Amino acid sequence: MAQTAERGASSGAEAGRVLLRVLATTDVHGYLRSHDYGQDQPGTDCGLTRIASLVQAARAEVANTLLFDNGDILQGTPLVDHWARRGLPPGEVHPVFEMMNALGYDAGTIGNHEFNFGLDYLCRAIEGAGFPLVCANAVRRAGATPLEDETLLPPWAILERALSDAEGQLHRLKIGVIGFVPPQILMWDRLQLEGRLSVRGINEAARAHVPALRAAGADVVIALAHTGIEPHLPPGLPDRATEHAAVPLAAVPGIDALICGHSHLSFPGPDTAATEVVDPRRGLLHGKPAVMPGRWGSHLGVIDLTLAPDGAGGWGVVESRAALRPVLEAATGRPVPEAPALVARLAPAHEEVICELSQPVTRLAGPIQSFFSMVAPDAGLSLIAAAQTAHVRARLAGRPEAALPVLAAVAPGKCGGRGGPGFFTDIPAGPLSRRHVLEMSLFPNTATAVLVRGAQLADWLERAACVFATITPGQADQPLLDPAFPCYNFDVLAGLSYEIDLSRPARFAPDGSLAADSRRIRDLRHAGQPVDPTAAFVIATNSYRSAGAGGFPGAAEGAIDLGPPKSSRVVLFELLERHSPLQPVAEPVWRFAPIPGASALLETSPRAAGRLAEAGPTAARLEELGLNAAGFLQIRVHF
Repeated sequence: MAQTAERGASSGAEAGRVLLRVLATTDVHGYLRSHDYGQDQPGTDCGLTRIASLVQAARAEVANTLLFDNGDILQGTPLVDHWARRGLPPGEVHPVFEMMNALGYDAGTIGNHEFNFGLDYLCRAIEGAGFPLVCANAVRRAGATPLEDETLLPPWAILERALSDAEGQLHRLKIGVIGFVPPQILMWDRLQLEGRLSVRGINEAARAHVPALRAAGADVVIALAHTGIEPHLPPGLPDRATEHAAVPLAAVPGIDALICGHSHLSFPGPDTAATEVVDPRRGLLHGKPAVMPGRWGSHLGVIDLTLAPDGAGGWGVVESRAALRPVLEAATGRPVPEAPALVARLAPAHEEVICELSQPVTRLAGPIQSFFSMVAPDAGLSLIAAAQTAHVRARLAGRPEAALPVLAAVAPGKCGGRGGPGFFTDIPAGPLSRRHVLEMSLFPNTATAVLVRGAQLADWLERAACVFATITPGQADQPLLDPAFPCYNFDVLAGLSYEIDLSRPARFAPDGSLAADSRRIRDLRHAGQPVDPTAAFVIATNSYRSAGAGGFPGAAEGAIDLGPPKSSRVVLFELLERHSPLQPVAEPVWRFAPIPGASALLETSPRAAGRLAEAGPTAARLEELGLNAAGFLQIRVHF
């Protein structure tokens, strides 16, 4: 359960001491308003316009506040994706920064998704930021040491502020702010960044730059760390391979507080396991206050730092509190109101996007939804697979690879999980508009292709099957999914047929290493025949997967040059526009193997109630149970 910051934190401040309140957002992902553009419906549980009301209240409680953003704000909704497509004319400020400037942000960093649209767009967009943006480990030109690097952004900034103590006396303090991004950006956006950017490990950069920041006079250092909190990191994991590095980062001397993010969880709170150095109740990492304010503007992070003179001409933290304030009030379940001034400021951009997304594309003769994507073949994924396959075949025409079978790797985009019970695709039969297409294709990836062998196909599918928990025969109502694996890594390989045996343990661990000499994939066939481990295949996929994201064997090797890049969304648009009306059909690619006496529970959208028949033949093995405490509809899956 989200926690609320203790009120009246300034009342106990002693004379000469200063209470500094640090406010933070992370992973807003373009949710400037709480609006579901795919469904064209207002929402209530997130958005910067609601965060603004929390900020206003938090500022009113204390004299000294700073507001920071922790990255992943330029990508994630049709509004910000639309701006990436249309571009920014000279002098125009991106709507994100127009809102952030109006809200009075003091500093920020960038997240991994800031790179999705390329460096040129990122650099143009951040010109509109009326506050410093910092990042210490994204490097244009690497030097012999981190301090000699030419970084993409300034590695850190010092904010000079006159802060008042409990008696109203002003003190001039220097607050240092340093930023970090996951090193995996070079893998996830390789096509955009290769040859243009390099990275340092987060801790390598921190151990060099934090002392420099202190030497420059910083009294307090706040780390804006776009990285997750992993309490149990594998021993010996290299710094540059560490995606969720907040715990070791907190151990770096000289850092006073951390803003974390990237994993879309909430800290303090029960999302994180407790260890000797991680206190999820009090919000401490190595004894230092830290927050991770959810995702999409669901929470405002609040860190109260009591500062006192250190006797050597500087200041030090003598007391701290870390907490979260949710947009949905815990006691009532009601949302805080939107800030009217920000709603009005965003209105022109909001209406422009609504108009653009209403343009018709085709007509659907049947519905498309992702309610049952984790238990049955999915008609929407079949359409995406058909589009990818057609694109790759057209690009391979006249080349030797044209003689090879072309498969397509597709995975669910909106499938609940951390996105909540409303985070599902649900497109009715009838007119299909551009907003619906963005529902089907969430991410701004490029269509790509890779050459693999049959043995790699099998391991690719084994990696995808890791999304499921292991099911024990004879046991009822077991968890279906392993929460360590996001659903967008459940690749389906269209063009094959196979069975998934969940009574077997997963072959791969979350980090992609071999976990067990086990195989879940059975009866793997192409064109009705068993797949030859030595046979060659082309897989139509996207730039995210072919860059190595998700750790799929063979995905980052054997890249095929398809010529000029084309967006995966454009590829889908082209297929849809060629067919009207269009009958969505779920191709029978995969199925679960029987497990005697076993059942598992699937969490899906409450909108799936009464619609089990849309799961096709699998519907006979599904049983609707009702809503759980989190608002998901529970489905019992019989094996």
